[in-house]
Formats: sequence, structure tokens, C-alpha cells
Amino acid sequence: MKRDELIRQVKEKYASIAFSESQNHFKQTTTGMTSEAYYEKLLQAVIKEISNGTFDNVKSADEIINKVAVDKSILSEWK
Repeated sequence: MKRDELIRQVKEKYASIAFSESQNHFKQTTTGMTSEAYYEKLLQAVIKEISNGTFDNVKSADEIINKVAVDKSILSEWK
């Protein structure tokens, strides 16, 4: 899948997840971040990895999101 298309799909998915969690008053207890801030930070890290080719072998945004959910260490700048 083309990187631009993956980025578009990932943005939509993370926006949906963040919106859903903000409706449930989600709060990151370890960071004190709102769900919107957490997912924005995560989205930017994922976009950078897509642009760098880290996910060139994936077939969908869902696959990327699932991989990141299981192991954030694949994001080079995730802290």
C-alpha cells in the first residue's frame, strides 16, 4: 500500500479511537495526557515511521495500529 494512503487511513483510525476514548473520559494516568494528546503523539510517531519505510510491508492501517498497540518499541522515537 502507498505510504500516503496508509498515513491517511492511520489518521482516520487514530482520530476515531481518540474520540471514542474521550467520550469515556479517558485519562492517561501515567502521563496525565488527555486521550487526544496521547493519540496525537502516537499518530505523529507512526506517520514518521511510515514515511521512513518501517511499515512498507503492511497491507492496511489496521495492521499498523495493531502492531503498534502490541509493541511500541517499533516506533524509534516513542518514549
